[in-house]
Amino acid sequence: MNLIGKLHRSFRMLVILLATFCLASIVISAYFLYTGYKQEMALVETTGQAECEDLTLLPYRSAELRTPKPIDPSRTDPTVLLFVESQYSQLGQDIVAILESSKFQYHMVIAPAKGDIPPLTDNGRGKYTIVIYENILKYVSMDSWNRELLEKYCVEYSASIIGFHKANENSSPSSRLKGLPLQLYNNVALRDCVVNPRSPLLRITKAPRLEQGPLPGQDWTVFQFNHSTYQPVLLGELQPARPTPASLPRTALHATVIQDLGLHDGIQRVLFGNNLTFWLHKLIFIDAISFLSGKKLTLSLERYILVDIDDIFVGKEGTRMNVNDVKALLETQNLLRTQVANFTFNLGFSGKFYHTGTEEEDEGDDLLLRSVDEFWWFPHMWSHMQPHLFHNESSLVEQMILNKEFAMEHGIPTGMGYAVAPHHSGVYPVHVQLYEAWKKVWHIRVTSTEEYPHLKPARYRRGFIHNGIMVLPRQTCGLFTHTIFYKEYPGGPQELDKSIRGGELFLTVLLNPISIFMTHLSNYGNDRLGLYTFANLASFVRSSTNLRLQTLPPVQLAQKYFQLFPEQTDPLWQNPCDDKRHRDIWSRDKTCDHLPKFLVIGPQKTGTTALYLFLLMHPSIISNLPSPKTFEEVQFFNGNNYHKGIDWYMEFFPTPSNTTTDLLFEKSANYFHSEEAPRRAASLIPKAKIITILIDPSDRAYSWYQHQRSHEDPAALRFDFYEVIAGGPRAPPELRALQRRCLEPGWYALHIHRWLSHFPPAQLLIIDGQQLRSDPATVMDEVQKFLGVSPHYNYSEALTFDPQKGFWCQLLEGGKTKCLGKSKGRKYPPMDQESRAFLSSYYREHNVELSKLLHRLGQPLPSWLRQELQKVR
Repeated sequence: MNLIGKLHRSFRMLVILLATFCLASIVISAYFLYTGYKQEMALVETTGQAECEDLTLLPYRSAELRTPKPIDPSRTDPTVLLFVESQYSQLGQDIVAILESSKFQYHMVIAPAKGDIPPLTDNGRGKYTIVIYENILKYVSMDSWNRELLEKYCVEYSASIIGFHKANENSSPSSRLKGLPLQLYNNVALRDCVVNPRSPLLRITKAPRLEQGPLPGQDWTVFQFNHSTYQPVLLGELQPARPTPASLPRTALHATVIQDLGLHDGIQRVLFGNNLTFWLHKLIFIDAISFLSGKKLTLSLERYILVDIDDIFVGKEGTRMNVNDVKALLETQNLLRTQVANFTFNLGFSGKFYHTGTEEEDEGDDLLLRSVDEFWWFPHMWSHMQPHLFHNESSLVEQMILNKEFAMEHGIPTGMGYAVAPHHSGVYPVHVQLYEAWKKVWHIRVTSTEEYPHLKPARYRRGFIHNGIMVLPRQTCGLFTHTIFYKEYPGGPQELDKSIRGGELFLTVLLNPISIFMTHLSNYGNDRLGLYTFANLASFVRSSTNLRLQTLPPVQLAQKYFQLFPEQTDPLWQNPCDDKRHRDIWSRDKTCDHLPKFLVIGPQKTGTTALYLFLLMHPSIISNLPSPKTFEEVQFFNGNNYHKGIDWYMEFFPTPSNTTTDLLFEKSANYFHSEEAPRRAASLIPKAKIITILIDPSDRAYSWYQHQRSHEDPAALRFDFYEVIAGGPRAPPELRALQRRCLEPGWYALHIHRWLSHFPPAQLLIIDGQQLRSDPATVMDEVQKFLGVSPHYNYSEALTFDPQKGFWCQLLEGGKTKCLGKSKGRKYPPMDQESRAFLSSYYREHNVELSKLLHRLGQPLPSWLRQELQKVR
């Protein structure tokens, strides 16, 4: 027993010693990890009150540089997968605004509770290069299956994660992120933040950047970590006399943005301890996207800005520039040239208003003209009238000639090739007479507007080219004709300063490679807010970013713009009546009642002409006027006619006698398979209804071939039908062209999907072409119901079958009939069996996809499709 007792006591003593040793090891390890982190990140304690000019006195103490896990962007598409809390969450909208302004592709998903994720790969290629969580807790709380799936994808495809943690009143003082060696401390108040100059992800953000003063809000989250994979990006001090979590270590600086270098689990991450309200978070967020995407999603460091001063002679007495104001303009221009390469103010003039101010202001006008070579100049209208109010081109030409004569008399350059219309009138929506007059008098090549496609949101503004004139997007800068005095700035002067220092104006420069700013004469007199704004903006951009600012003359600027954005050269016309601002600068002689309410889109050789004639029989349905080149078809949305503009298009439609009950329509059978037509149509007439007719695609292909033979197409006459449809890649070009026109319109599911991506299913009617041919009255009843047209028209009594023609015709008074023209119902030999078998095989997958699509839409399968599907089985 004594032996057993001694052994028991010895064992207990051994356990106690081991436990003591382990505890001491943990304490010692924690101490060195903590002090090592503190030493690495603490600033040399010179001063916490240093001005921005003293940032060089605040270097970080030396520490071993850690190399992030290499990023290979070649295995993923340059697309962001964005998980948001809801469609309307503020942070989610802020993220989307930055992605859209930067023109980065993204796919947005409402983050589900269990963490379900959409498909991440397609044919062995990653679909996303970055995954962003508006709420990082949704990521770490995913069920194990989905999290493992996502993280495996990130490791295998070199994708990364960005996450945000926004504390609230229900957040615990401290918490850990599940699966990560990371501690969070919530609802902390911070001040005097600094950017870590050793962070590898910095690109646009300049470091070390010291932002003095309290950070907005008291709901910040700071990160503490004990793993070498983490590196702080943005740090701040605790605000004194503010409550902080009791367990928060009292270090000099606390990280509110950290980068996970991927050394822990192979996944790079960037985590933010707040939302994007703070301007430095926006900068670092953009840099994080660039770094984590391997620079596939990145913004250039080049920024081009042009400052237009509109109406340089137009203004009420007391709001114009005097001699001292003009001298200040010249001095500030010279100052800005030290920060913005080639900076030059661009002055817009209406000569009629020269010398219409006070004596002191007229002297200011004279000094401007004595300094004419110091500036760039561009014309407005002579009398500052809105161009859309002039209904003929000759009146506009007269106005422009008066302004040009004034310019030549006073030595103002006339060859800049740039002009701006008062109130952007006539630029968009397009007033054709303005574009023609500009070219005749001034040889204009460039203009700008804030109205395309709409004023707001500003990030959607785009450029386009019309009638040989390049139209650039114009930006507002918070200065308008009534913003004259600093203290009377709307919302207070702090609102202007906020816009300059990280706010809206700063973000405009940050997110747009080219910015044309609109200002006014009145912004350069009195308190000279224009000079104050741009001098401070340039200084702030230079001190906080690595952006390189420069100015180019307008024509060079436009050329640069469309080099950067060649996809914007083609305009996308909108309905002017859907935007009140557009309606106000659109000619009163024009009306949106000249736009169609529905379209018959084809495809060709399916019965569209018969449907067209049946529709015209209805007393409330009106078609377009015929075209001398394309007969009953306008063919506006699918080709070069689109560039003639909506005025040209609307001229094809008569004014309906009753705009409530009458329905205008057009039939252009080429629209069906056009890649451009659905997007263009949805932009101009988004509420229009769409009608398409489907027959067996094999029959449609054969009918098109015979149609081309009847029109003596050389390829159709030279090659038989089987040679055309079965021709390989080495076939003659003319055969390949005919082959495409025969076969591609029959890819029904593909083309209908394209239309459905722009129009809701409720606006699409798919007609069985075989039923239209055999029982048109029933089909037309269905069409009337779809269109909601009244009164109901009885087609059973109005149509009769013509056995000689082989199709249905309109029954006229006295038993006479009105049928399709001689070119319709043409007789030709039946298709040979070899071609029929080839086409049945060729269209098999297309027909299967069509059946699936019709099933999803709840539409019945045409009889010809059911027969083809039986062959598949």
